[in-house]
Amino acid sequence: MTVHTFLARVALAGAALLLPLAATAQEAPPKAAVSPHAVDPARVDAVVKAGFTKLPEGWEARLQQDETQRICSLTRNNPSPEQASAIMKAEEVRITFPQGSVLGNWKEGAKVAQNGRGGQFSDPPGTVSGGNCYACHQLDPKEVSYGTLGPSLAGYGRERKFDPEDAKAAYAKVYDAQASLACSSMPRFGVNGVLTEQQIKDVVAYLFDPESPVNK
Repeated sequence: MTVHTFLARVALAGAALLLPLAATAQEAPPKAAVSPHAVDPARVDAVVKAGFTKLPEGWEARLQQDETQRICSLTRNNPSPEQASAIMKAEEVRITFPQGSVLGNWKEGAKVAQNGRGGQFSDPPGTVSGGNCYACHQLDPKEVSYGTLGPSLAGYGRERKFDPEDAKAAYAKVYDAQASLACSSMPRFGVNGVLTEQQIKDVVAYLFDPESPVNK
């Protein structure tokens, strides 16, 4: 959920609470519901920036939206077909594929999928970021703790007959999800440098290696 969306929902919730009171007060006219589009993006940006102070060097750039983020925020993650097409074309060219196979070590991929550390300004130097894949997906069927924001990935490679082209598509999805689905909730792990090329290859192996528990 974007900051703009969150504030808009708060405004709507407040309006919903006030409407019954307005209707019972004879001296006051009924109040109309607040439109989510009434939220001033500039004011939201100012509030966000004011909430992040004393950041480490270089972190200010993280508060600046790129064009894809800007469009997704303004459209509440519901871009027009034209906007969606433009986003996917722009993001597709940002994907960098490795030389050779896109498959790494599935055992290391399992570690990446389970690791939710990294990406915080309080992280000590040398902290290795993870993908935190289980926060949104089921992968290993034996794992009982997983999120459901994204689809289940259990049996992912097996269901695709371990096809190399599907594995390449999975690499692209992990690297930059916006290239295949505009305004996707999935992080752009490769574009934003959250995961290294090797880590992404390991995650893809976790999905596609026949020996991976994902495919058992």
